[in-house]
Amino acid sequence: MRDLSMTPMAGEADRYRVLLLGAQGQVGWELQRSQPPSVMLHALGRQDLDICDARKVRAAVESFRPDCLINAAAYTAVDRAESEADMAYAINRDGAAHCALAAQACGARLMHLSTDFIFDGAQSTPYQPGAAASPLGVYGASKAAGEQQVREILGDAALILRTAWVYSAHGSNFVKTVLRLLAERDVLRVVGDQIGTPTWAAGIAGALWRALDHPDFTGIQHWTDAGVASWYDFSVAIQEEAVAAGHLQRSIPIEMIPTSGYPTPARRPAYTVLDKSTSYATLGPAPHWRAALRQMLAEPQEA
Repeated sequence: MRDLSMTPMAGEADRYRVLLLGAQGQVGWELQRSQPPSVMLHALGRQDLDICDARKVRAAVESFRPDCLINAAAYTAVDRAESEADMAYAINRDGAAHCALAAQACGARLMHLSTDFIFDGAQSTPYQPGAAASPLGVYGASKAAGEQQVREILGDAALILRTAWVYSAHGSNFVKTVLRLLAERDVLRVVGDQIGTPTWAAGIAGALWRALDHPDFTGIQHWTDAGVASWYDFSVAIQEEAVAAGHLQRSIPIEMIPTSGYPTPARRPAYTVLDKSTSYATLGPAPHWRAALRQMLAEPQEA
């Protein structure tokens, strides 16, 4: 996390001031790694600021006086959320509201991250940003409630950026779990009937930084890498790319199983491909998810 003064120094008056919440998460980490020279960034993690505390959020925003507040903080434990609903809603709904109210009071632009899990997956074509939310579980419902809070407070002045299947070299995610299992097991069984788009957190960070230059890029928008995959497809690609990059010394069989073969506390949507046409037109297109995966695996991997 960056340790930046809360008071502007000489020569910093022309820099764009950004307050980041959720600094320890995957997107927060990538935002810090890719901070543009034109940005003065103050990054706060969970241990620095509890976004469930409205007074503390307001105080942090008033103290730093950002031009933009990026809320990348979230409760993302999809299965655990089923038994920790109060905590999920406190962070994903109430925390989002606290950020929106603080941004409104201080005249800051709000960029708020959301998820494909607000949809039930019943469609077979990409979800448009205006599609109605219909979450299957507590995690998706709490994120949908957070979106609603942001829109009720700020309307279309805020940017709500939905993304999906996020991974990076930092933190816990599907790619790192699969890499560990591929090294430990002789066969891997992966669900093949859930469809979405793997998305490197670095690409999301880049999109958010580019969005700073587009003040009219607001409302609900979608951003993922390009392409479509199942978790099985993603796992096969992870193994092939990891072997090519030297992270794995062998390949093992990967078998496709249905969702019913891997029961979990939370129901997962079957199809959550997001339509990104508006975002790509404004911010430029994202790479195909496999190209992004290859680039991520070429980096030093965090243990």
